Amino acid sequence: MTSTVPALGTRTAEGSALQAVLLDMDGTLVDTEGFWWDVEAEVFARLGHTLDDSWRHVVVGGPMSRSAGFLIEATGADITLAELSVLLNQGFEERIGHGLPLMPGAARLLAELAAHRIPTALVSASHRRIIDRVLTSLGPRHFALTVAGDEVSRTKPHPDPYLFAAAGLGADPARCAVVEDTATGVASAEAAGCQVVAVPSVAPIAPAPRRTVVPSLEQVDLTFLRALMPLG
Repeated sequence: MTSTVPALGTRTAEGSALQAVLLDMDGTLVDTEGFWWDVEAEVFARLGHTLDDSWRHVVVGGPMSRSAGFLIEATGADITLAELSVLLNQGFEERIGHGLPLMPGAARLLAELAAHRIPTALVSASHRRIIDRVLTSLGPRHFALTVAGDEVSRTKPHPDPYLFAAAGLGADPARCAVVEDTATGVASAEAAGCQVVAVPSVAPIAPAPRRTVVPSLEQVDLTFLRALMPLG
């Protein structure tokens, strides 16, 4: 896990109930959800199997153990979960080595949060080796803390990653704004008690209590996130 937690005096902007912002990575800040599916399709093609495009909604946003396990079971491929995980991580690293596109609005939002000294964490189901590679594009300076899927006992959709991040920033989960792009990530953040902004990347996400759905990260700024916080 990276960097340090800001001093107590910087945890909230004056007059704001927002204590921290917790951001998903794939499909939220970086346009990589399609990368994962392409790598999965390529790996399984080498194993002699064709992935059904309808499975994409099943595997998106979840931990690799769940996604890879589902694909092994669905295809009947002769490969272990551990072997497949290695191949998928290797393929993804090769793919992002050719360039990593940020989602529209991501760079602007990260710069705004940093300028106002809002404690910010990156919370991903991806493994540490992948997060560290992506951070070179996002800028590690933007995050007081990063949480990887292979560093918690239960990753998304369980609440553990977001509870861990909030605790690491000294924040009340109810005073944290989470930005996610998948139903799995949204379920994790809501189970942790956070206020959620959903920016769907692959599959639709419906509005719900404590959940605001927007079509693009370009609509999300600090004023928007502060307005999500409960009164009192």
